[in-house]
Amino acid sequence: MTTKKLLLLSTGGTIASVVSDSGLVPGESGESLLKMLGRIPYKIVVKDILELDSSNIQPEEWKLIAREIYKYRNDYDGIVVSHGTDTMAYTASMLTFMLQNINLPVVLTGSQVPMNVILSDAPGNLRVAFAAAAKCAPGIYLAFDRQVILGCRSVKVRTTSFNAFESVNVPPVARVTSDGFEIQKAEKVSNGQCKLNTDIDANVSLVKLFPGFDPRLLHAMAQSGCHGIVIEAYGLGGMTYIRRNLVAAVGKLIRRGIPVIASSQCLYERSDLTKYEVGQQALLQGAISAHDMTSESAITKLMWALGQGMDVAAVAKFFNTNVAGEVTLN
Repeated sequence: MTTKKLLLLSTGGTIASVVSDSGLVPGESGESLLKMLGRIPYKIVVKDILELDSSNIQPEEWKLIAREIYKYRNDYDGIVVSHGTDTMAYTASMLTFMLQNINLPVVLTGSQVPMNVILSDAPGNLRVAFAAAAKCAPGIYLAFDRQVILGCRSVKVRTTSFNAFESVNVPPVARVTSDGFEIQKAEKVSNGQCKLNTDIDANVSLVKLFPGFDPRLLHAMAQSGCHGIVIEAYGLGGMTYIRRNLVAAVGKLIRRGIPVIASSQCLYERSDLTKYEVGQQALLQGAISAHDMTSESAITKLMWALGQGMDVAAVAKFFNTNVAGEVTLN
């Protein structure tokens, strides 16, 4: 059997952090991570592309990471990206849209404890990521705590525990059990050609609705240059229309050409604007349902859509399109 050739792109994060006078900071190279990991049954090439805490990973870094993956996509059997945990789900979601129809598995991973700490979760996470890069179908994934998650369905749900990430609204793609690496759900492999498209519009906002929210704040965002908004609404997507009429504000924004996406504050299950009056009112004003997408996936999908020059109608159509498993459509 031919040994799989994998690429490790190192970007920093906790997994590569060392102690400093100002706290933990990224300091280990990808080669150092690989050396501390020990022997694994793959041929691995390492390339350090960033050395950042993931709180500092922003759209500029997304584009860089996507370009590097695209550049090497035909030279390896799989690619692993070591990354900080705080924004890893956002990066995984954005790569899903920037690298549609990717032709190899790309697996992001990190850790809650630095690699150089004796009881770190980093070695296990990195080993699972390499296994996923060697065995999974082409796509963007996140490997953490012995499971592999579709990248656009991943959410960080815990700050310190080793089981920091969960797969939301779909089962994990693979798990590590006593029987080894088990693929639970075979992903559909696209026959399309991968094209790099890093054109995005980051002038967007993610707003969590709460009792007393003043709709004028949405207009202030628009006046400050916001081109699209994702609202984490109540339950199935309900929005206030008594006294503080958020629904009317949404309508005004949409008529100005600013798409408004309605998602749910609930982590699991879907938004459905058709069920209650408070949702139907928003739907009538043109609010676009996020269905069962994560907030991370919804905001990055909106950025990418606006970057393509889509108007409100095109964004609505795009949000009713399943690009790579990010949404369940009835």
